[in-house]
Amino acid sequence: MPTPLSALFGRSPIRPIQKHMAIAQQCVELLGQFLEASFIKDWDAAFEIQQKIRDSENNADDLKSDVRANLPKSLFLPVARTDLLELLSTQDKLANRAKDVAGLMLGRKMEIPDSLVAEVREYYQESLRASEQALKVINELDELLETGFRGKEVDLVESLIEELDALEHQTDVSQINLRAKLFLLEDSLPAVHVMFLYKIIDQIGDLADISQKIGGRLLLLIAR
Repeated sequence: MPTPLSALFGRSPIRPIQKHMAIAQQCVELLGQFLEASFIKDWDAAFEIQQKIRDSENNADDLKSDVRANLPKSLFLPVARTDLLELLSTQDKLANRAKDVAGLMLGRKMEIPDSLVAEVREYYQESLRASEQALKVINELDELLETGFRGKEVDLVESLIEELDALEHQTDVSQINLRAKLFLLEDSLPAVHVMFLYKIIDQIGDLADISQKIGGRLLLLIAR
């Protein structure tokens, strides 16, 4: 008799993990819309988008719970069940972080200084490109399994992860530059606001860091 998981996604245990990553990526994309609304101080629109992020993150949590409850203990695959669950948990942090950023900014109605808007927008776009690359990597997982983690598919995935590492490095550079520009503005802003701005900068950068960790998890699967 098929489990609820197999009924939803077929026999492959990989499909729900890929679906989960797609939902996490949706949260990151919605965060971009949220930031644009915050830049123009349209807090009504920001609230609606924040609710969409929350709903998507809840969907990711529900799917994560389904996978954990129904993933067979014996997969008969060249990958351990625990490795797949750790990959899933890392992906889940991506959705959580997008929700954290939107929730914090909305709760405080945080306004990004006009002189930093362009830099924050580009910084977010860099993090978005990293999460898009992580999604591309995860979408190769079923192909990896079919080839037994051997051959040209491994080379392809490793090259994608190298690109992901480069994208994450770029966000590190941008984060340093953005924090330096914020430092120059500190005296003109309330101290508490400055503290939370630094936090938002760090959390947007976390999107790229988590994306890189997703790639790292897949590298571990290949190595084993």
